[in-house]
Amino acid sequence: MGRDVNQQLAREFGLTADEYAKVLEIMGRTPTLTELGIFSVMWSEHCSYKSSRVWLRQLPTKAPWVIHGPGENAGVVDIGDGLAAIFKMESHNHPSFIEPYQGAATGVGGILRDVFTMGARPIANLNALRFGSPDHPRTRRIVDGVVRGIGGYGNCVGVPTVGGEVNFHPAYNGNPLVNAMTVGIARQDRIFLSAAAGVGNPVVYVGSKTGRDGIHGATMASAEFGADSEEKRPTVQVGDPFTEKLLIEACLELMETDAIVAIQDMGAAGLTSSSVEMAGKGGVGIVLDLDQVPARETGMTAYEFMLSESQERMLMVLRPEREGMARAIFEKWDLDFAVIGHLTDTGRITIRHQGRVEADIPLAPLADEAPLYTRPTVESPKGEKINPARIEDRVGLTAALKTLVACPDLCSRAWIWDQYDSTVGGQTTKRPGAADAAIVKLDGLKRGIAMTTDCTPRYCAADAEEGGKQAVAEAWRNLTAVGARPLAITDNMNFGNPEKPEIMGQFAAAIRGMAAACEALDFPVVSGNVSLYNETEGKGILPTPAIGGLGVLDDVSKAVGLALPPWLDIVLIGVTTGWLGQSLWLREIGGREDGAPPPVNLQAERANGDFVRAQILAGHVRACHDVSDGGILVALAEMAMASGVGARVSTHPRDIPGHAFWFGEDQGRYLVACPDSPALIRAADAAGIPALRIAVSGGQDLTLPDGGTISIAALREAHARFFPAWMAGPG
Repeated sequence: MGRDVNQQLAREFGLTADEYAKVLEIMGRTPTLTELGIFSVMWSEHCSYKSSRVWLRQLPTKAPWVIHGPGENAGVVDIGDGLAAIFKMESHNHPSFIEPYQGAATGVGGILRDVFTMGARPIANLNALRFGSPDHPRTRRIVDGVVRGIGGYGNCVGVPTVGGEVNFHPAYNGNPLVNAMTVGIARQDRIFLSAAAGVGNPVVYVGSKTGRDGIHGATMASAEFGADSEEKRPTVQVGDPFTEKLLIEACLELMETDAIVAIQDMGAAGLTSSSVEMAGKGGVGIVLDLDQVPARETGMTAYEFMLSESQERMLMVLRPEREGMARAIFEKWDLDFAVIGHLTDTGRITIRHQGRVEADIPLAPLADEAPLYTRPTVESPKGEKINPARIEDRVGLTAALKTLVACPDLCSRAWIWDQYDSTVGGQTTKRPGAADAAIVKLDGLKRGIAMTTDCTPRYCAADAEEGGKQAVAEAWRNLTAVGARPLAITDNMNFGNPEKPEIMGQFAAAIRGMAAACEALDFPVVSGNVSLYNETEGKGILPTPAIGGLGVLDDVSKAVGLALPPWLDIVLIGVTTGWLGQSLWLREIGGREDGAPPPVNLQAERANGDFVRAQILAGHVRACHDVSDGGILVALAEMAMASGVGARVSTHPRDIPGHAFWFGEDQGRYLVACPDSPALIRAADAAGIPALRIAVSGGQDLTLPDGGTISIAALREAHARFFPAWMAGPG
């Protein structure tokens, strides 16, 4: 790239005039092309969090069970028996729009590396996916590519994909969201961190060779898309899951020794971010000789080496006396191993290539003087509360239920999860569709990990603070509904252009809501990711603070799913007011998308959930499902479809319109199937928990309180129809 380094080039690299002036001040001279590239990626939105850091500090990150919170490659929590769960969620939104298969596949690969780089063996993948309208000409191709990419990578690498969520909305037409989450397990005394130490220690490159793919991927993820987005394919990385599997095994084998001082995966910004972050965190300097970097293409420049985002690569600092042993391990696994530099006491990163110094930058300013913006915020107007008595029900309960279970946001996801291997490893005890959270048993133990991903973007668009609160609360509720003790969350903050005050207003409000919920539920944030500039030609996505929740079960045999057993009472836990604002009934049946979203009473949320979990663990509940999208009748239908067992539904309280009671989306509620509802209701009354028997299970039909009857077979047929028919359609 024989370009002159100046303000115009800096602008092309994503640096503002003020930021470039700061670079000149730090360097005391005009930077080289490689130096400019390093500053541009390290100070990009994607790597520096320059618009979000001031708000993220409000999130609670500590609890007695938190071992490592934000700041490491992934969050770490104590799960007992001397073990730790290590987990994180990250976005690959922009790459997945340009090249859906590779964008999604490398998103899975990247989040796997974030977890196993800390010493954990990955045990599960999850995802949170948002797509445009099914009617949009691009949506089907993107869905197909993303799903194949997730399955193709996860299946080949041998880590089960056990859960996730999928939404459709026109706001994602130009910007699909692909958020990938991985959970791993490590011994608490074998957790590896990224801070480099030991002047003179060798810096070692392992994994795949470096190519030109993915150059400036971090910068691309820090800007809006325009009409030329299809031309950005060279910035999308190409993944190789078979190499990733070898890399996992080689790293974990080396981690059984005392060879590793520090380790970091090469993710966004590749060799630049890994070397800068390791040396910067350790307060040391680093020298890299790019002539030693394994390359798969000829004639690569220093700029290309440093900014490539080629996949399946790691950077390590080793003890010098263990270098030979480490080399033997990686060569056994048929992976590249190269000493490409060493640590110094200079506090600088020095890059050499072909006999020349291509970069020589003080490390401290790359982090300490990275831009930090408190951008203007404007609060969005909030929707008004809708009086359900003024919303006419023109179709009745039976027709509405059949329509809702068939709509894209509620229909069966079997077409998707059937492409994922959810049982590889043999430890998955709750597969996709079987429960509100996935469960993976720990090898040789009774203990298991419960996992979920959650967010309701339409709530966030109507009231970002309430929506942020609800996203955390629903993740907590889903873990509770299987009997797990919720421990912590990871988040993926997906928003539009932060330079627009209304977008930063949404972000700030969502953080406030999330923080309140995390505090009330003892559910801290231990890792996460921010993805901004999710806009195409000025049109932004719905605010989408996706939450990945993790909990623990001391005995997985006590967990419950949502499949409805026969001849049990079904009890509704929680208060129902018939809240129709932002509900799917209002959108799919009423043809409206408006109103205030349902409020989240965090004290009631905590009390209701703690009661339900205690009843599950005491063996008093045989099935449980939280009430969320679609309300009570949809939740009951999902339980019935999961088992093939029907139910006879009672009449509802007369002070609430029937359609509002059965399809409203009040929060903090559960349906529990139990053999002794009087005893459970007495226990609820004693605890001050609202409880109402609403149905009894049995037969093969769902009999509704308005006299309508629908067979479970007919419900299943309607529920299963959308994806196979849509994906088989023309075009």
